[in-house]
Amino acid sequence: MLSNSSKYAIKGVLYLALNSNADHKVLVRDIYDTIHVPEAYLAKLLQELSRHGIISSTRGPKGGFYLSDEDRKHTLLEIVKVIDGEHRLNSCVMGIRNCDMDNPCVLHKLVGGNKSKFINVLESTTILDLVDGKKGVEEFFPL
Repeated sequence: MLSNSSKYAIKGVLYLALNSNADHKVLVRDIYDTIHVPEAYLAKLLQELSRHGIISSTRGPKGGFYLSDEDRKHTLLEIVKVIDGEHRLNSCVMGIRNCDMDNPCVLHKLVGGNKSKFINVLESTTILDLVDGKKGVEEFFPL
């Protein structure tokens, strides 16, 4: 249900949550190999998140990306919406354009409830929730 772009963006944000703050900024070249995301692609994703105020960045010799305390309060859904747009979350899992409650695809009833639960989890889970105690973060990349 998540695009690779959203997955990569979440991995990048989790890395920043664990390894950065306003006094310690991180460059893309220091992240990409650890989280297994192409460098140029990760740079574009993080720049987009920064433009939308999800993460922070500073230009210059001591610049880089980082998460402030406020940034850590953003939800995973906010990240996904910036990267994929809201349409991706609400689109048919089969890719059928006219799939809805009145004209459901063959998987609509099977996945609809779980899809709603998944969206609720993204909406209620903050970056801080994921890194607090490093719960499950090891699944994204070794610490």
